[in-house]
Amino acid sequence: MNKLILVILFILSISQLQAQELNCTVTVLSPRIQSSDKKIFTTLQTSIYEFMNNTKWSSDKFSNEEKIECSIQIEITERVSTDDFKGTIQVSARRPVFGTSYNSPLLNYKDDNFNFRYVEFQTLEFSESGNNPNLISMLAYYANIILGFDYDSFSKLGGAQFFSKAQTIVANSTTTSDKGWKAFEDTRNRYWLCENLNNPIYKPIRLLYYDFHRKGLDTMTKNKDESLHVIASSIESLRKVNTDKPGSLLMKTLFDAKSEELVNIFSQAPADIKSTAAQTMSDVDPSNATKYQKISSGGN
Repeated sequence: MNKLILVILFILSISQLQAQELNCTVTVLSPRIQSSDKKIFTTLQTSIYEFMNNTKWSSDKFSNEEKIECSIQIEITERVSTDDFKGTIQVSARRPVFGTSYNSPLLNYKDDNFNFRYVEFQTLEFSESGNNPNLISMLAYYANIILGFDYDSFSKLGGAQFFSKAQTIVANSTTTSDKGWKAFEDTRNRYWLCENLNNPIYKPIRLLYYDFHRKGLDTMTKNKDESLHVIASSIESLRKVNTDKPGSLLMKTLFDAKSEELVNIFSQAPADIKSTAAQTMSDVDPSNATKYQKISSGGN
């Protein structure tokens, strides 16, 4: 009996070590669709959930506790035909902060070109060869984007392999008629997000993810003032990027995820750090300048 228990525990431990990378919550909404039968959207939600969470996206081993917390919310805005749909997708990801129960947001990105074909009960599988339906290509793209941001937050430019994979998915998808993959279609689509993430010009933004999280938030419980200085310095490092490439998609993506968190962090900072950080953030992220004015009043 004891040997049997040991074998079971061993098998369980191996399965945990080989666990997939994502713990992804999936929600599919269809408030605009006038139909008495919406069962297909429930099936779609389940299919996407299983695809995101059961696909092995890297060669690294993750325990259940190490899985990346993320979420996908899809809103179906139009049912073009029985199996063709138009909609939007909101992709979010977060990572734990060492020594706390707090999760820091890494990504909060909305894509308005989530158009796809889905046959009820079809199996979703990603092929590295690049011959994938648009739904699978988009989901695989965002899985790699999530992984890239998470890895960048734990090691300097650690997400490069995943952003490179996302770029390959973009390249394989530009030959299709599906929207969101081509440079000329829009300045804020999947093509340009991936271009920014792989472009050396934007390296300071990616390096910020490491400094902000590993050298800032993860050390906050040990030395708060020093951690605040590191975070403030990481924001200051964005000035040149903002000067060279004002209004870039990657900069917007950063602050879409981080602006509220930054207000909360610096509202409790010493006066000198507070005023400097508020001014820097207003300069590099003018669209949220009003929000950053709250820092001087303690976040109120």
